[in-house]
Amino acid sequence: MSAKNIRILGTRGVPAAHGGFETFAEHLAPYLVDRGWQVTVYCQEDGAGPVFEDEWRGVRRVRMPVATSGAAGTIVFDWKSTLHAAGESGLVLTLGYNTAVFCALYRLKGLKNVINMDGVEWRRQKWGALAKLWFWLNDWAGCWLGNHLVADHPVIKQHLATRVAEDKITMIPYGSDRVDDADAGLIAPYGLTPGGYAILIARAEPENSILEVVRAWSRKFRDCKLVVLGKYEAGHAYQCAVKEAASDEVLFPGAVYDKAVVQALRFHARFYVHGHTVGGTNPSLVEALGAGNAVLAHDNSYNRWVAGEGGVYFHGEDGCAALLEQLLVDADVLTGLQVAARARHAAEFTWNKVLGDYERLLVAWM
Repeated sequence: MSAKNIRILGTRGVPAAHGGFETFAEHLAPYLVDRGWQVTVYCQEDGAGPVFEDEWRGVRRVRMPVATSGAAGTIVFDWKSTLHAAGESGLVLTLGYNTAVFCALYRLKGLKNVINMDGVEWRRQKWGALAKLWFWLNDWAGCWLGNHLVADHPVIKQHLATRVAEDKITMIPYGSDRVDDADAGLIAPYGLTPGGYAILIARAEPENSILEVVRAWSRKFRDCKLVVLGKYEAGHAYQCAVKEAASDEVLFPGAVYDKAVVQALRFHARFYVHGHTVGGTNPSLVEALGAGNAVLAHDNSYNRWVAGEGGVYFHGEDGCAALLEQLLVDADVLTGLQVAARARHAAEFTWNKVLGDYERLLVAWM
């Protein structure tokens, strides 16, 4: 067996269909294969049945059926994946710490495990007390049980450094493709034209400032649409409040999963709105920079480091409204932000840089 052997856990699998970690694994796994690694990715399947294997782009996929749904099903999948991985040799890369307590098994087996610690999940408003306790405990467990930690943002590294020695942590952000063109025909079914709208892509949760943004936008006629992507349910109080606050110029197309359509919606937007208040390097914000979007973001240390000079930053509804006035009328400011967004992406967030940094770290831990 090749000395360069790695198993990747913590995602639903590849190719990506769910989120940031899946997209990252979709890029990292073939990248490592091309460089002589033997790569295994664990994939969650719905339903019952035996574990089976196949191959995708040279990547060995261990596919594990799980009959349990929701968060409990994810925990079951993580446990089964950990048991399987612990029975083999080679390096382990764990993406996320949500079930980091299971990583004790690697310690018992003498296996090396690099953990991407993701964000500070237990601070998110959406979780109840029990879930927050679970995430807090696993945050600590990941710090203790991982042989080395990856932070996706300097602020996350600072957080982890309160728990472990700083030399146990490497900061590597997420990456995204540079987008230089997109089919404008893909946005036409939404009644949109290039440059005639701004876009916000986020889970509909209070910590993402969507209500403040929608209220700010809806204060007056803008002669520009705000497109809010995401799932909005009739029985969800916060989501109903967002829709009730919206003027006729705010559109809710729902959740859009077609990657080409999302890319076109982002690329042709006048600017990108990012209201996230917690978390590390948010993949959607990085993708906005890769598409050359000017960014209007909530003012916090997470967003300021990622977008840099490619963004302007608001506090609250009034601050958002004031910056909207500027971005919707000042073409020179908008152009300057777009140029800066491209430069910021090129400096930190290209896949070549991010994946190269990961491989160098993984080689050091073989």
